[in-house]
Amino acid sequence: MPRTPDEPSVERDSLPATGQAYYALAAVVVVLAFSLVDRNILSILLVDIKGEFNASDKEMGFLTGMAFAITNAIAGIPLARLADRGSRRTLIAAGLAAWSVLTAAQGFARSIGMLALARVGVGIGEASTGPAAHSMISDYFGPERRATAIAIYTMGGHLGVLIGLVAGGWLNDVVGWRMTLVAVGLPGLLFALLFVFTVREPVRGQSENRTAEATVPLLEVVRYLWSRPSFRHLCAAAPLLVSAFYCVNIWGPAFLIRVHGLTTSEVGIRLGPIMGIGGAFGTLLGGYLCDRLGALDSRNYLRVPGVAAIAMLPFLVLFLLAAEVNTALLALAPMVVLAATFIAPIYSVSLGLARLRMRAMSSAMVHLITSIVGAGVAPQIIGILNDALSVRFGDEAVRYSLFLLVLTNAWGAAHILWAARSLRADMANAAAEAP
Repeated sequence: MPRTPDEPSVERDSLPATGQAYYALAAVVVVLAFSLVDRNILSILLVDIKGEFNASDKEMGFLTGMAFAITNAIAGIPLARLADRGSRRTLIAAGLAAWSVLTAAQGFARSIGMLALARVGVGIGEASTGPAAHSMISDYFGPERRATAIAIYTMGGHLGVLIGLVAGGWLNDVVGWRMTLVAVGLPGLLFALLFVFTVREPVRGQSENRTAEATVPLLEVVRYLWSRPSFRHLCAAAPLLVSAFYCVNIWGPAFLIRVHGLTTSEVGIRLGPIMGIGGAFGTLLGGYLCDRLGALDSRNYLRVPGVAAIAMLPFLVLFLLAAEVNTALLALAPMVVLAATFIAPIYSVSLGLARLRMRAMSSAMVHLITSIVGAGVAPQIIGILNDALSVRFGDEAVRYSLFLLVLTNAWGAAHILWAARSLRADMANAAAEAP
């Protein structure tokens, strides 16, 4: 990670990225796009699925959140261990093939239970991607370019959200929710074959001209990382900050349909570009600013997203309270940009705090708590609040349930700014213990 002249050296000199590095980065961007299409497609289909199965918002919150997130988070730990020990390329390709088939299988579900079971499988399959991809990126790109590289990778997720909302909304109106799931699931199988045969597995430590140590026992990995105060604060900040993104992704379409009267195709066309393009721009901006400002002071890697998390709060409130849909969407755009800035810096810092054969596990530990809380518990709570508040507010209950995100974002901002305070010392200690 870049440093000021008076900071202790925390990384060895890095080597320039090659053409193969940029090809591998482009390939994992596409894989992540497939992942987010298949992960978020249910949000645009939520109203129709709920109607067909006569389900409650609590049940839909479980289906779109907990059913996916808990298994995704738990499976991420053993799959990250595999990534730290073996071929990350093969693991990513196998996961892509598995979750693509299971996404298509959801289209044949005959009950909420069957849909939830397939959703669990999608969660397990998608757990193969993030930690393994982050680890590969760290071996292809040196620390001074890593946040930007991770930001570019993360843009694939926002591209997936855009495609999922726009294509999902249109397909749902044309062929129904069942065939929509089949149509978005199966293409991932072809790309899985292309990925495994064309992406090269990088040598561990090659970007920093380092030699990887032997595989580290799991308990030592946990002890090593958890001993860093900045890592502990990152694990607290990430799920709180990501709650806003996940909850708007999952409940935003229902909000626009129920409160503002849009159709699913209208939601896809209007919400998709904001979430996809705005999120991609915010992610890239966050990575770029952190690499540039981090060269002046490494604490800026966390200060930038901390300030952005506070700045987004007025836009979130305006989005929820606006009486007119255009005003709501106009407020949502800057909110999404600001909300997306934290992803690349948090994962870049977590990788920088880890040893070479701990990097997938470092990413997986952040992902574990982020998925459970941000992608699982938070959407579930919104669904429960919707049911409880609907007695008084009817269809507008979702408007007031989503105000929970104001609290979670402010809380997350506090943790990420606390993490910045101890980052210099933690990075220096990590460098001193490096092989």
